[in-house]
Amino acid sequence: MVKKHFSKLEVMLMVMFVIMTVISIAFIVLFATGQSGVKEGRWTTEKYTSNFEEKCQERGCCWSPRDESNVPWCFFPTNYGYTVESQETPNSYAIKAKLTRMESPSLFGQHIKELAIDAEMQTKNRLRFKIYDPNNKRFEVPHEHILSLKPTPSSPINNTLQITQKPFGLTVRREENQKVVFDTRMAPIVFEDQYIQLSAKLPSHNIYGLGEHVHRQYRHDTNWRTWPIFTRDSFPNGGTHNLYGHYPFFLCLEDESGKSFGVFLLNSNAMDVTLQPAPAVTYRTIGGVLDFYIFFGDTPEQVVHEFLELIGKPVIPAYWSLGFQLSRWNYGNLSIVKETVERNRAVDLPYDIQYTDIDYMEDKKDFTYDKVKFAELPQFAEYLHEKGQRYILILDPAIATSKRVGDAPYESYDRGTAKNAWVTESDGVTPLIGEVWPGEAVFPDYTSQACIDWWVDEYERFYREVKHDALWIDMNEVSNFKQGSAKGCASNNLNYPPFIPNILDNLMYSKTLCMDAKQSWGNHYDVHSLYAYSMVLASEKALQRVFGANRSLLLTRSSFPGVGKYSGHWLGDNGANWNDIKWAIPGMLEFGLFGIPYIGADVCGFFDDSTEELCRRWMQVGAFYPFSRNHNAEGYKPQDPAAYGADSALVRSSKHYLNIRYTLLPYLYTLFYKAHTAGETVVRPVVHEFYSDSETWTIDRQFLWGKYLLITPVLDPMEQVADRKRHVEMYLPGEKLGLHIRGGAILPTQKPNVTTTYSRRNPMGLIIALDDYDSAAGELFWDDGDSRGIVSFLFFVCLLVCCVMLLPLIGFWIQIFHQMKVLILLNLGFVLNGFCNLLRINCHPEDNVDQAKCEARGCIWDVSSAPNCIYPEDYGYNVTSLKESNEGMTIDIIRNAKYRSSGRPQSRDIDTLRVDIKYHSSDMLQFKIYDPNNNRYEVPVELSVPTTPETDEDKRLYRVAIVQHPFGIQIIRKSTGTIIWDSSVPGFTFSDMFIQVTTKLPSQYVYGFGETEHKTYKHNLNYHTWGMFSKDQPPGYKMNCYGVHPFYMGLENTDDAHGVLLLNSNAMDVTLLPSPALTYRTLGGILDFYVVMGPTPEMVVQEYTLLIGRPVLPAYWSLGFQLCRYGYTNDKEIETLYTEMRTAGIPYDVQYADIDYMERQLDFVLDKEFQGLPALVDSMRNEGMRFIFILDPAISGNETQPYPAFERGIAADVFIKWPQTISDEIVWGKVWPDYPNVTVDESLDWDTQVELYRSYTTFPDFFRNQTADWWHTEIKDFYENTMKFDGIWIDMNEPASFVHGTVGGKCLGDPLLENPPYMPPLESKHLGLNHKTLCMNSEQILSDGTRVRHYDVHSLYGWSHSKPTYDALLDVTGKRGIVVTRSTYPSSGKWVGHWLGDNYSGWDQLYKSIIGMMEFSLFGISYTGADICGFFNPAEYEMCLRWSHLGAFYPYSRNHNGKGNPVSELKINFCRLKRILKKKVIYGLGAGPGMYVLLEQSYRLKTPKAKRSKVWLYFTAKDANSAACNKCFKVILCKRGNSSNLMKHLARYSVLLKAEKCSVFDSLLRDLTPQDPVAWDAEFASATRDVLNIRYTLLPYLYTLMFEAHTKGSTVIRPLLHEFVDDKTTWEIYRQFLWGPALLISPALDPGVTTVRGYIPKGRWYDFHTAKDVGVSGAMFDMPTPLNHINLHVRGGYILPWQKPENTTYYSRKNPLGLIVALNDTGTAKGSFFWDDGEGIGKRKVTFEHLHHQDSKYCMCSWSDYS
Repeated sequence: MVKKHFSKLEVMLMVMFVIMTVISIAFIVLFATGQSGVKEGRWTTEKYTSNFEEKCQERGCCWSPRDESNVPWCFFPTNYGYTVESQETPNSYAIKAKLTRMESPSLFGQHIKELAIDAEMQTKNRLRFKIYDPNNKRFEVPHEHILSLKPTPSSPINNTLQITQKPFGLTVRREENQKVVFDTRMAPIVFEDQYIQLSAKLPSHNIYGLGEHVHRQYRHDTNWRTWPIFTRDSFPNGGTHNLYGHYPFFLCLEDESGKSFGVFLLNSNAMDVTLQPAPAVTYRTIGGVLDFYIFFGDTPEQVVHEFLELIGKPVIPAYWSLGFQLSRWNYGNLSIVKETVERNRAVDLPYDIQYTDIDYMEDKKDFTYDKVKFAELPQFAEYLHEKGQRYILILDPAIATSKRVGDAPYESYDRGTAKNAWVTESDGVTPLIGEVWPGEAVFPDYTSQACIDWWVDEYERFYREVKHDALWIDMNEVSNFKQGSAKGCASNNLNYPPFIPNILDNLMYSKTLCMDAKQSWGNHYDVHSLYAYSMVLASEKALQRVFGANRSLLLTRSSFPGVGKYSGHWLGDNGANWNDIKWAIPGMLEFGLFGIPYIGADVCGFFDDSTEELCRRWMQVGAFYPFSRNHNAEGYKPQDPAAYGADSALVRSSKHYLNIRYTLLPYLYTLFYKAHTAGETVVRPVVHEFYSDSETWTIDRQFLWGKYLLITPVLDPMEQVADRKRHVEMYLPGEKLGLHIRGGAILPTQKPNVTTTYSRRNPMGLIIALDDYDSAAGELFWDDGDSRGIVSFLFFVCLLVCCVMLLPLIGFWIQIFHQMKVLILLNLGFVLNGFCNLLRINCHPEDNVDQAKCEARGCIWDVSSAPNCIYPEDYGYNVTSLKESNEGMTIDIIRNAKYRSSGRPQSRDIDTLRVDIKYHSSDMLQFKIYDPNNNRYEVPVELSVPTTPETDEDKRLYRVAIVQHPFGIQIIRKSTGTIIWDSSVPGFTFSDMFIQVTTKLPSQYVYGFGETEHKTYKHNLNYHTWGMFSKDQPPGYKMNCYGVHPFYMGLENTDDAHGVLLLNSNAMDVTLLPSPALTYRTLGGILDFYVVMGPTPEMVVQEYTLLIGRPVLPAYWSLGFQLCRYGYTNDKEIETLYTEMRTAGIPYDVQYADIDYMERQLDFVLDKEFQGLPALVDSMRNEGMRFIFILDPAISGNETQPYPAFERGIAADVFIKWPQTISDEIVWGKVWPDYPNVTVDESLDWDTQVELYRSYTTFPDFFRNQTADWWHTEIKDFYENTMKFDGIWIDMNEPASFVHGTVGGKCLGDPLLENPPYMPPLESKHLGLNHKTLCMNSEQILSDGTRVRHYDVHSLYGWSHSKPTYDALLDVTGKRGIVVTRSTYPSSGKWVGHWLGDNYSGWDQLYKSIIGMMEFSLFGISYTGADICGFFNPAEYEMCLRWSHLGAFYPYSRNHNGKGNPVSELKINFCRLKRILKKKVIYGLGAGPGMYVLLEQSYRLKTPKAKRSKVWLYFTAKDANSAACNKCFKVILCKRGNSSNLMKHLARYSVLLKAEKCSVFDSLLRDLTPQDPVAWDAEFASATRDVLNIRYTLLPYLYTLMFEAHTKGSTVIRPLLHEFVDDKTTWEIYRQFLWGPALLISPALDPGVTTVRGYIPKGRWYDFHTAKDVGVSGAMFDMPTPLNHINLHVRGGYILPWQKPENTTYYSRKNPLGLIVALNDTGTAKGSFFWDDGEGIGKRKVTFEHLHHQDSKYCMCSWSDYS
């Protein structure tokens, strides 16, 4: 590597960077930021002078004058702060430490020597740490909601928080990526009695929040800006002073990923917060404790959610409170109020609420009204109610001490005095006297229960006198017109603390109470900023007393975190100017963060006269304030809209936008519901939705309603064109503002009226705006709008709408009556600019559709979107009768006769149907749709349904609703309201040979359906159709393969899961629609659906396998590694392979023989080349090996010599025949068996070989009892008289045939069965259903004697083959063994395992095998795997080695490959070959363009009788003489004489490779391609041995998982989402998988990779190989993965049994057993262990242990004496 030389400029820059880094660490504010120094111990605004240097140094600090006055000149040295004296961890979620102050001068005196810190990870996303004085009680905020919470920790604290010992500091990290987000090590902590300071470095300048102030921009300026926080009655005029509320909370957006965090200091004392350019934050507070909460989120919205979970989620306001509102201070009298009401009614202004301010009161006294000017006020509410309007009045906290008019007693004051309800002076007795609007006044102490009782009582009394609808509370900062009190304030350290934050007037008691005043919660010094909070709590009790079950409304000016749980807020007494209209938007956005979404500014401004243009623009934007109120002050011109003239532009504009507001109120109300229940924002910053776009980080002149509505107001005078995001120009004349709906949105709407009372009686509709995928979604919450509590939540998803909608177009209206409290929207359709169907279901799924064909079916031709031919909305069936009981329902339905037929004349429509719905259990139901008048075929698979239904509705997880027109079934999860099945859509068809039904889905997450190759585990729902019909078809995209599994699992957006089985075995397809929806089409039978409710994915599988049957428990030895090959030449080749595997020391339990062992591929007959196989098998079994042989179902019928299997089958009448009405003959096919006495010419094409050489074969009908008996006899005879075996492999049982239908190709009977009216998209569908199988009219006979068509039961053939084989194996061997089958159907797993078929040797097959295994886990077949290294095509070295690592973790781990094509090219490294042959003579041959070189090498084949032979290799002279010796060159292997046998041996032994132990071959393209572990090189064999040793080590764990699958139905190969369903990242993972819950496998699946990027789910994980905690949780992780490595991780909290491995399980089972113990964050672990003899049947000695451990993090322990 060349050494880097830096330029002078680079060196200078680096030095400057180091200097600046040192300065930034040291320059922490000691003096107030933006202030210049200290005078008499208090902060001032004077310039620095020489005496400040002296004072700085007196405090032990450093002095460094700067050019900038707002940058601190006096800063801390490094020896300041605290050190950690002791630290303990009570549990993995908490840390406690004791701190001692380092010796240094005190800043303000009374420093606290000893501190304590308690830190706790309260939830997975919330950290709390509190720093306090352990020896003296200090004030802590008694927060009503926070005190009610209980921590629910799930993440260890040490992943998030680290403590630095000296000086003490805290580092807070994001757990998943360890990014530091809050680092206090940059400056020392200061903790004195009345001065506490803490600084922290932040990761980003994107800081939002802190309040209440006027922030001129939403994102903070971090250039040394200081913001004081202390509640204060002050005007929001754009200064940096403190305002009404107290909010020490900010949100920080880290970067474009959206990851964000929030910081909340729960402290109510006066403070200021300085934002610094590091970026950093410094807190200075003058009391209490440091009680910090840090919230983590993946998005800004999630941070808000986490914050509101802590302080309380917002109240849902009454619906009417979302209407427009009018108010002003001092109308003068009630007549003027009514004039205002009437003139705005007269112009039809949408307008719900009228206020009166304090002028309604008698001398501004609470709980009174002016009986002269407002004499009719008691009747005013009724006056408003008559027109559907509401009345709100104001109350202030201050209570006058003076008497009422006429010297009458002021009873409210008298009663409060009697109850000691007032804040007192410092003596705790004397009421503190101040002055507010009514004159001399006292102040209620709302922290006192006596005061609360008084307040509630007074409010109730007043309500009885003056009816109203809600309460507005003001002046509660608390405001006082006297400085502190009428007596002034005493000179003490509460009223004059040594440090005063940068608050307005620099005086603690300015415009409020003395700080030494006493309240029940403590000194006013501590609780001042909680005054409004306590008043809100008291007022909420008053509202509950008065309004009872009605929601009402509470509106407060001053606030504290948690107020939003009960109250809304307005932004205070603003001014009528263009600045304040702008600054209102950041204010609303901030209160969204603070948990008060019911927020708005005084529209048109409070102070000053508003110009018409300003007020018009403000009315436009104010129409989109959540709290939309026009309010102004006394002495200024009226500014209600009608005051500008009935025909004014302002009135027209106001009505237009208020009508839009009222139209969208259902959407706004839904947003408030989401805020109330999920903590979402209502008015939303653009950055919350588009955080990946950095341009949105500073946007604060636009805002969103929720996700979907963008409001772009005009905020400057005479502005008609505004430049906005990405330079979009909008023409916004005087009556317009910008409104845009986001594509993908569905907004609920309602026809507007002048009040919500009337608008709620109007029809509702939807606005649909399509996204780029032509889809949209939305939500609607609807209740009566006024009752406390939640009545109903309707969730709808509507996508694939064909029309784009623009405001103000409204969709199809649905009438709602005002008496209804719950709205249910069903079957919404739209007619806009032509036909528009929300769910486009294909009416003509066949090819070659056109308009005529479409309309002939009564369907609609619409080319605007695919599909073009769609069903009309009323197409289907209607309900004629419904009977319901506590066990289920019975429904009769009739086809809508409006449509003549389903459009397939050859498939008779069935007009009347019956529907049976059965509530089988709490988590499973069935619905069956059938023809009540005619018996139709039903699947003869016996399912395990409970004998008695679940009749207790409360126990059922579901409820069922029936939609009558058109008929549909809805299944609703009761716990969430999610509709998991909804077939109330058009297109339901039931004809003889075509049945179709569609259901909407609750989400896009669908898994399952098989058997076919899927590219992802989660289905793609973009109109993908998958055919299902069992077929001899190697895996391929959109190819129907060996088995049929019409089962899927669906995930819901609530993290719940459900499963659906269609019990139908006819040819079918399923189409997945992006709406999301699912369409089934099947060619016969009935619709018989079973639904299991989970609610977890793992429970779905458990419930499903309880229904269809639990997976078989395989023999222990069958979990060992297995070898097989199609194309073994003779038994010697198997023997050699066995010997080499043993020599290599590779674990290996099972050897197979494919059809090569058979004579001419005849079942039960041994070939002459394999006569030594029985003895070899006996020898292998004696050494602990096991043997499995193959059987195909097809039996040859052309034998010239006795063939007992066929002859006994004929005698027992077991073979499939034609229906007796047609013929009594066997249905003949052709499969593998050859004619006797022929030699097969394999150079001919396949079809010719079949015609010339394959014999006629029969197909046993395994449904019949006599067939099972015959099959048992043949297997037993083979076992006893030919060869022993331990398991059976059954193949070709789709059933496969090499001719189509029958020999000669002519199927007897109805030709429609072979080519039905509708053909699913099956492989070679143009050739009919009988392609590569039997005629569909073949007849089979069920065990009860019922005759059925092969058309109906074809896909059950492999299923029917499985149980007789399993029963025979158990009976003949007397042991458990294993049966492996190719074709499967639901419940096959009870008897058999399955391999994924004849795959190809390609890299993509690695990850697809994971998908296949996970799908068969869903299907209830645990014992599954793929052919390792691939069946077809030659394997490549790297791929095969990676596959061997992956395959070591297949439950069924078998390397199997097939015959290859004759190939004679080898790639050889010429130079290495030359070194091998260096002693040999090189001859020059020939001439011409290329000189040739002959290399001659002698060798002896590794067989006892082999003679010495020669290999002739030809190279071009160019290759031989090349200087590039490391390149590989093609070499032609010359065939001399009978070279075929020579080539076999070369391929088998790779002689040149092995003889010299040098890797000559980079890859071999060879005839009869072997790919077993010893076919490669020593490194390959070693790597395979190592990974299989890991497998064998973990076999006790795998066997336990198999046992739990067998007994509980749990999965063995487990998708990550099954364990981490609450982590949506796992919902899409398919390149990793789990063994059970505890072992994560992350293989390398791509060529050339040396690093695997995988996901580490949440929790603690240990690297299996190193036993180290990986330190990553819930994040992607780069894992180094060299060629000989596979990534394995053990999950903390689990115990895995293990055993020392050997070369077979026979020997490994004799070894000691042990446990891997991996502790979780709580220091515990658990596990299970099952052990028996491994192969017994029925009752046997077993051990099943539940294991628990608590010790070190990770250990492997063993025991040797286990019985």
